[in-house]
Amino acid sequence: MSNQNPTSHRGKIFVLSAPSGTGKSSIISKIIDRPELRLRFSISATSRKPRGTEKHGVEYYFLTSEEFSERACRGEFVEWEEVYPGTCYGTLVSEIDRICDSGHNVIMDIDVKGALNVKKRFGDRAMTIFILPPSKEELERRLRGRATDSEETIAKRLAKADFELGFAPEFDHRVVNDTLEHAADEVAALIAGA
Repeated sequence: MSNQNPTSHRGKIFVLSAPSGTGKSSIISKIIDRPELRLRFSISATSRKPRGTEKHGVEYYFLTSEEFSERACRGEFVEWEEVYPGTCYGTLVSEIDRICDSGHNVIMDIDVKGALNVKKRFGDRAMTIFILPPSKEELERRLRGRATDSEETIAKRLAKADFELGFAPEFDHRVVNDTLEHAADEVAALIAGA
């Protein structure tokens, strides 16, 4: 006789990627608490030190640079990147397994290359969703509307957006964030139907 609960099932992995300013974090905030989606946000690992009141296993899994490197060499990350010299961020396979084994679905907010790596590793267990701006002009307007970035930073973000938009066809689904409500509902419908 099996110990497994016949009604339990392993969760799936949903990955959202988008250029900066497209609204993927806002979409995730809108849908993460919808009970029917059973979503849990994956906690990333980092080689940086905790800031302020950050706690290990809450905001991040804090690893030393040596631990991060060793775990990367052992293939323990689904995806990882050195974001700043000496500072790495990544998603541990054990974190994905922890959430999926509990019967919840994982939602990830990562860059395009990381998203494609997750898809390559997990195949049909993972769904990649690319969030598109209504237009490049609208993306530029949103970035300027934040009023937090210099002209140089905005120019860099727009150049990176052009690069990232080139990966959109490789994603399972593409959702245009014309209005936040509509885009959030569309993403939620994709997740519910998976």
